[in-house]
Amino acid sequence: MSKLPHSASLASKGSATTTPRIGVLGLQGDFSEHLTTLRGMGAQGVDVRRPEQLDDIDGLIIPGGESTTIGKLAQSYGIIPKLRERAAQGMPVWGTCAGAIFLAKDVPGHPHPLAELMDITVERNAFGRQIDSFESDIDVEGMAGGPFHAVFIRAPKITRIGPGVVVLARLSDGTVVAVRDGTLLATSFHPELTRDERFHRLFLSLGKG
Repeated sequence: MSKLPHSASLASKGSATTTPRIGVLGLQGDFSEHLTTLRGMGAQGVDVRRPEQLDDIDGLIIPGGESTTIGKLAQSYGIIPKLRERAAQGMPVWGTCAGAIFLAKDVPGHPHPLAELMDITVERNAFGRQIDSFESDIDVEGMAGGPFHAVFIRAPKITRIGPGVVVLARLSDGTVVAVRDGTLLATSFHPELTRDERFHRLFLSLGKG
């Protein structure tokens, strides 16, 4: 994987270095894959498990996994209030698969707390069970380099978007699978399970302005 150029990086809070410190919520799920991708790009990947760690990072990725477990643990460890505070301050946050569920303001039937940061409605396990997992090449708005090969595993669907939320990608049937709202990003799929760094680079660019 290529190294992240300084021109595409975020400045770390309170530091002269231009190397971004990007947290990955390490409560449950495939957080290690995101950390590997970030570190391979030259970013500082930080395993985040405590609320106070959110004050020392430039962005946070919420990985795929079990959204009910992530929500329950995030509440138990006191992460949700601090995450809402940092997001309100403009810290970029990206949810992939279960992470997208955790970011959503509306998830019908979800039994545990959510961060409720992005004005979207998400339907859990909308494509079926693990056996129904699939891969698809999708066109992403504003992303150079051709289609992105997306991996969907027990993936959610984004069924409603609120004002200000921009659709970045759809499946061929029109299903929304990637959205952005300012410095918030949500994808139904798992970019960390490919060697394509473009979504991670997109996320790193969100805090530049």
